[in-house]
Amino acid sequence: MKLFQPAWSETARPGATDKRRLIRDAAVHVFARQGFGGCRVSDVADEAGVAYGLVYHYFRSKDEILDTLFLERWNVLLEAIRDVEGREMPAPDKLYAIASFIVDSYRHDPDLMKVIIVEVTRAANTFGRTHLEKIREAYAGIADIVQDAQERGEFRSDITPQFAAMAFYGAIEQVLTGWIFDVLPGAPEDVDQAKSFVVETICGGLEVAPAAV
Repeated sequence: MKLFQPAWSETARPGATDKRRLIRDAAVHVFARQGFGGCRVSDVADEAGVAYGLVYHYFRSKDEILDTLFLERWNVLLEAIRDVEGREMPAPDKLYAIASFIVDSYRHDPDLMKVIIVEVTRAANTFGRTHLEKIREAYAGIADIVQDAQERGEFRSDITPQFAAMAFYGAIEQVLTGWIFDVLPGAPEDVDQAKSFVVETICGGLEVAPAAV
């Protein structure tokens, strides 16, 4: 599965495609380094090495660039969750697959994940509110996995799937935030271990208690 989906039309001219991607990638680095609120479109143009006006040729505003970055990444995550949902495997393995996808996305492009987490999903500003329904789609997909496991007797039923889904995603996001702000060790072995830790922590609370003898 591709980690990124292009925001442009497949019929776009190759040159236009390259310039849009150049500006998009430059924006990732600028937003991650300076913060979305602390930069200007001219900063993105300078990072990309293009004329100021060319940014506006492809994006109407700085806000649209951030919207594009979020929707590209989030739609790929939703596709990954749907793919995992359809697999025949135990629920903990499904949750591990989702955790792995998110953690590996951070490892592949930490600046992009920093922008999405800090500027959108954890932000109580217009971006967080604007994309709330899209964010809830991810929670709903994870909740479906939990609910299915509950119906099979794999997970306890006294915890709502919605709460479990938010706890699961929230745990992953908090770990990523720890890496972003250098408060958690981020060596390759720590990153790999984090996947198991999140799943074991959440699934441990969801497991059905053994029957009393």
